[in-house]
Amino acid sequence: MSRPGALLEHYYRELVNYVSLRIGSRHLAEDIAHDAYVRILERCDAVQIEHPRAFLYRTAQNLIIDGHRRNSVRRAEPLEVLEAEEGAWVAPPLASMAHDERLALLQRALGELNAPCRQCFLLRKLNGLSHPEIAERLGLSKAMVEKHIVNAMKHCRVRMREWEQR
Repeated sequence: MSRPGALLEHYYRELVNYVSLRIGSRHLAEDIAHDAYVRILERCDAVQIEHPRAFLYRTAQNLIIDGHRRNSVRRAEPLEVLEAEEGAWVAPPLASMAHDERLALLQRALGELNAPCRQCFLLRKLNGLSHPEIAERLGLSKAMVEKHIVNAMKHCRVRMREWEQR
């Protein structure tokens, strides 16, 4: 594959439409497409992907299947059981510390982004806004919002890897 970013931009809308038709939610489809791209980007560092479009679609399909499995397990468990398990589980101190460190690295990476890129990413990931909602709020085109979000994801992934290896 040539440049992973070019792949992302080229197939993004097509993938979102495909996933949206499968699951019936454009908003969830965008999340699945983002997750699929993150997995592709992580793979690109380790191996050359011969058929990136097929790999991307297969990854998205696997994410859809994983989501269905998680949802069917949640529906099968009574709420009381899930609440009891959640209340009994406490993260070990080292895991909590590692989580805090990763969060600090993510905040540091986000701080390196330009304001529109950071805003698009945070409005999507923290506020759960759709791409059209973000575009309207920030006065950007939907395509620019998509590019900002993908660029933010790539930047954060690369920087966090660099910092974690030190």
